[in-house]
Amino acid sequence: MARISFSCLPASWYCSVSLLSLGCLPRQRLLFLGLLVCSGLALLGLYQAQPWGVQHRGGRINKYLSIVETMEATDVNNAALNYGIVVDCGSSGSRVFVYYWPPHNGNPHTLLDIRQMRDRDRTPVVKKIKPGISTLAETPERASDYLQPLLSFAAAHVPRAKHKETPLYILCTAGMRLLSDGQQSSILEDLVSDVTKEFDFLFSRSHAEVISGKQEGVYAWIGINFVLGRFDHADDEDDAMVEVTTGSQAHQPISRRRTVGIMDMGGASLQIAYEVPSAVTFSSPEQEEVGKTLLAEFNLGCDVDHTDHVYRVYVTTFLGFGGNMARQRYEDQLVNNTLARNSVLWLQAPIDFKNSEFYGFSEFYYCTEDVLRMGGQYDSHKYSRAATEYCATKWSTLKQRLESKLFSQQADVSRLKYQCFKSAWMYEVLHSGFRFPGDYASLKTAQRVYDKEVQWTLGAILFKTRFLPLRDLQQEVFRQAHPGWLRSSFMYHHHLFSLCILVVLLAILLYLLRLRRIHQRELRQAETLDLLWVEEGEALLP
Repeated sequence: MARISFSCLPASWYCSVSLLSLGCLPRQRLLFLGLLVCSGLALLGLYQAQPWGVQHRGGRINKYLSIVETMEATDVNNAALNYGIVVDCGSSGSRVFVYYWPPHNGNPHTLLDIRQMRDRDRTPVVKKIKPGISTLAETPERASDYLQPLLSFAAAHVPRAKHKETPLYILCTAGMRLLSDGQQSSILEDLVSDVTKEFDFLFSRSHAEVISGKQEGVYAWIGINFVLGRFDHADDEDDAMVEVTTGSQAHQPISRRRTVGIMDMGGASLQIAYEVPSAVTFSSPEQEEVGKTLLAEFNLGCDVDHTDHVYRVYVTTFLGFGGNMARQRYEDQLVNNTLARNSVLWLQAPIDFKNSEFYGFSEFYYCTEDVLRMGGQYDSHKYSRAATEYCATKWSTLKQRLESKLFSQQADVSRLKYQCFKSAWMYEVLHSGFRFPGDYASLKTAQRVYDKEVQWTLGAILFKTRFLPLRDLQQEVFRQAHPGWLRSSFMYHHHLFSLCILVVLLAILLYLLRLRRIHQRELRQAETLDLLWVEEGEALLP
């Protein structure tokens, strides 16, 4: 395309486009137009470069937000909020969870304040579908279609402008673990290739995986401790503390808040996860090899150089030790032999019962609450007495109590039938298996914490996004180290903005002064011309 030079345009063109029609002044007007164009471009670049929303809504003004999760609807109009999506692909179905968090407060020692998103009705943004994704083992090409309702549901709640920066994680658990490696890969490949065609979320191959039981246990441990605020290392005399050493701090222990352990008893398996503050020593190479597979050491902090959030967690799953499986094995009279063969598993990582705290979920809660109505703080003596009394009660009496609704709403005939065995089994697991003392007073059985269910997906997204604060901090350091860049700081842009305004005003002032001089000169010329006409007229008179 040919470039047009203003110098090649005829002078009459400038005169014809003059708004004031005060004469033909191509050089002056060209200068004025150039100043206006340059100033306008500078202002436009300033507006686009300045991160107004980040600086004012989520940066330095609203620097700290409450760690207490609000039960109010999430403010989707707040452009400073960030979002994340986790899809839990379980054995019986899949669920999508949508989370959000305000900007990081700038302290490299604190974690993101991740919260569960709530819709206009203040309901958690969660959706579940059935059956599990593992049912697509023979038709992996349908995997993306299978998850389409969940992803569409999430897309409808996350603001459209935030989709491209919202990470999506598709994490598969027990059902997918039962499939062959080839079947797993085919399902994941279909998701990776097709999800991005319909949705603009931040999603890649590393965001879709089959997690191990160890990972699931770690994520659950992270979730409950995050909800309880145990990762906040502020010095508070009311909180229990613990001395912790890590591999890099063998000679420099740090004191921080004590975390809680978790126990989760399902129908077929039993999980336990708890922090091991000190290094574990093993009596034999074989025991060390097994022990290392049960210990997970990870850094939740945003910077590997900061070790305040390095945790060493013992986590394992005992297959066959769930409530239902144990009952079947008991009926086959194999349970005692099993306990003898696996007793070494109960002791890989010792528990400091004098300075520890545990939460029991699933069957631990159902056994204490559904019938015995003793959920919450666990007392072994009261629990044992109540369980003994229940087992000695006639079946007809129990059914009458159920019909009179003296038990919890979750209790049914099946619960009544197996309550005696399960309550005894839970007691044995705690005190004979895990060797909890009879007077241990720091165990709570729970279904919800702070009026919300604690899911391992919360721990997963907290772990997956742990480096995001470091990225933001690095960008801030870069801006501070390069003040000459347009994106350096608000004060710099403020001065640049003022300078541009001053240049525009000065150009306008000079132009007006120039017009005034031109107008005065034209008046003088007109007066001279009138005088000339008068003189010529007088000369023509007889």
